[in-house]
Amino acid sequence: MVKGFIVSPDYVNVDNETFIQLFGRLENGESFAILKKFIPYLFIKKSDKHAAEKLLKNSEVKLSETDFTNFKKDAIVKIEFENQEHLNKISKELHEAEINTFEADLKPHVRFAIDNDLYGSINIEGDYESSERVSRVYRNPEITPCKSQVELKVASVDIESGKKDGELYCIGIYSKDFRKNFMITNKKVEGVIACKDEEDCLTKFKEALIELDPDIITGWNVIDFDFKFLKNLFEKKHILFDLGRTNSNARLRLEANFFKSSSMNIPGRVVLDGLNFIKDPFIQEAPSIKNTNFESYTLGEVSSAILGKTKLINGKNRHEEIDQLFKKNPVKLAEYNLMDCQLVYEILEKTNMIELSMERSELTGLPIDRITGSIAAFDSVYIREARKRGLVSPSNRFGNKEERIKGGFVMSPKPGIYHNIVVLDFKSLYPSIIRTFNIDPASFISKKEKGCIESPNGAFFINQEGILPMIIERLHQAREKAKKEKRELSSYAIKIIQNSFFGVLASPLSRYFDLKMGNAITNFGQEIIKLTAKEIEKMGYAVTYGDTDSVFIKTGLDKDKSLKAGQEISQKINSFYQDYVSKKFNRKSYLDLEFDKLYLALIMPGIKMKQKKSEEGEEAKGAKKRYAGLIEEDGKEELEVVGMEAIRGDWTEAAREFQKKLFLKIFHKEDPIPFIKEYVKELSSGKLDKQLVYRKSIRKDLKEYTKTTPPHVKAARKLESLESNVIEYFITTDGPEPIQQLKHKLDYEHYVDKQIKPIADQVLVLFGKNFEDIIKGTKQQTLF
Repeated sequence: MVKGFIVSPDYVNVDNETFIQLFGRLENGESFAILKKFIPYLFIKKSDKHAAEKLLKNSEVKLSETDFTNFKKDAIVKIEFENQEHLNKISKELHEAEINTFEADLKPHVRFAIDNDLYGSINIEGDYESSERVSRVYRNPEITPCKSQVELKVASVDIESGKKDGELYCIGIYSKDFRKNFMITNKKVEGVIACKDEEDCLTKFKEALIELDPDIITGWNVIDFDFKFLKNLFEKKHILFDLGRTNSNARLRLEANFFKSSSMNIPGRVVLDGLNFIKDPFIQEAPSIKNTNFESYTLGEVSSAILGKTKLINGKNRHEEIDQLFKKNPVKLAEYNLMDCQLVYEILEKTNMIELSMERSELTGLPIDRITGSIAAFDSVYIREARKRGLVSPSNRFGNKEERIKGGFVMSPKPGIYHNIVVLDFKSLYPSIIRTFNIDPASFISKKEKGCIESPNGAFFINQEGILPMIIERLHQAREKAKKEKRELSSYAIKIIQNSFFGVLASPLSRYFDLKMGNAITNFGQEIIKLTAKEIEKMGYAVTYGDTDSVFIKTGLDKDKSLKAGQEISQKINSFYQDYVSKKFNRKSYLDLEFDKLYLALIMPGIKMKQKKSEEGEEAKGAKKRYAGLIEEDGKEELEVVGMEAIRGDWTEAAREFQKKLFLKIFHKEDPIPFIKEYVKELSSGKLDKQLVYRKSIRKDLKEYTKTTPPHVKAARKLESLESNVIEYFITTDGPEPIQQLKHKLDYEHYVDKQIKPIADQVLVLFGKNFEDIIKGTKQQTLF
């Protein structure tokens, strides 16, 4: 028996039969492939059996009764098929005949993992043989779940080509103890594998990749550029594009817009694009990368921020420089090419992306290239637990469902400048609500029953421990264990999975979606925040702001006493909920309000509003989810900004810096008016030009912008070619111009009016003043 990790699960139909294909890496370093026969199946209600038999009378299927039920306690019948294609065909016919199916959409390898309770790691027992592309090939072995310590092999790929004619120059592969550059040249070049032409280069590259046998292939924009280029060239030269662990061609699915990521299927391997990884919110919040800021998502910018080093060639003329290196300095071109490969490899290594993907795979049973699939992760975990309780889940039909879930409660803030504000935060509020009130698809009932739980929006749940609360409890225990053992990656992976469950129940794309059930969670959340604020005010404190899962408390005390008060308030509120939930719902409360932070100073900015029933002219109203505060970390003051311009990439660096400095002036009770005037003066005199660059992403083809033409699109249309979807531009006296083709003077009046004035007015309105009066007024002005 050997232990291994599944990298790429799939299925294949051979001679009218369906086989599961599992590819991966063993603990001893060898690669493996498993081929196991599988009989596809789905479920229908027993009451539909007669109608189904009439429909299927000419089909080779097997119907059998089971002990399973659906969530409504209807008896269930199982239908088995000769292969997956047959199942897909019949499933469609059953749907058209209005016969409800259950779990009909599950692909065979997903079904196999659920049936056998497999996650990432497996025990394999059986005979094997070797093949040209895989160390061990098993046929119908015994497979059981386990824990393993497997190191996956990663290879980073990059190509260089001519800018004008699209001619291939070279291909680089970088891996652990492996670096090769394949270049088209008739010269002997140090560190380069010489190729006589493009066919020779493609062939040698493919042979080297297959011999290296990586589990994961990566690169920067590697699917949309490198592999798209290579696939077209392989086809043009009539060479098989079989880069995987079988002799089947690799397949690309390219997405034309920036909202979806392109994908690639290389049999037996996975392709993880470094660019897509680093842009993903799940990755950006990971412990190894959380506090890293990127000006853009170019390889040069990201590697500089994460690794402290960058590409060997940067800038707008790099294509011309690459053309020249190919002709005159192939050694340097090979170094540049391999450095690009190496940078991507080291980014994945430094940020622990592969380990994080494997952790999530071990928790959900999903392959490592699907770590961000929340609905798929939920299905994988929930369906197998439901099956253990004798329940089958509905099929997912992905219909057009327009219902939307109600959002969390956000209290209207009271604008102003505060001191010693205690912030208390409900730990994992939505998962805690699910556990506390037994919110669960299998526990959800349509009518009120004796002893059931009723949510504020009138949803009902039986008061017996449901499947989802049990899953969350198990994950909670696993996370606490990971924290104690200081396994940050494991803890983070569990947290993300836990917090994603509400999003799945709230998504119309989920098989478990029900508007009332999803709204039950947010309605409980709203009631809890309101009730918490009410109880805190009974203690004699003022609640200045309440967010989805937190409350901001004005204690009226000094720093030390505020810290102590924060701890006491959280303990009292937790005790309150233990009693409240027990008496009202006959349940245990898992709600946990904890001390989050103390703002030494906090500003809730104002927005101007016309008074309807007053002659005072204007008042300030608070803006939700927008504030800035001063906290103390290790004896040092730090500015924390939420939802405001200082942390938004679509504002210029000049505006962001202005806001941060303005807040600090206010917090330290320094008069900001001289600073505002001086900053406007510096900007208008050209001293801040480098900080006036706008950065905005193009989200679709430039031709598709027809109804409106935003400034960054106007700038993009002035470029000869787009080298990135992030457009950097200035606003000039002649309108938007890309930084590469600046021809006119900057429009400083625009920058003052659109970038500085709105930020200044958010603060000045709190003092009854405005930007226009300060800049254009003649009287001496001060705030303090």
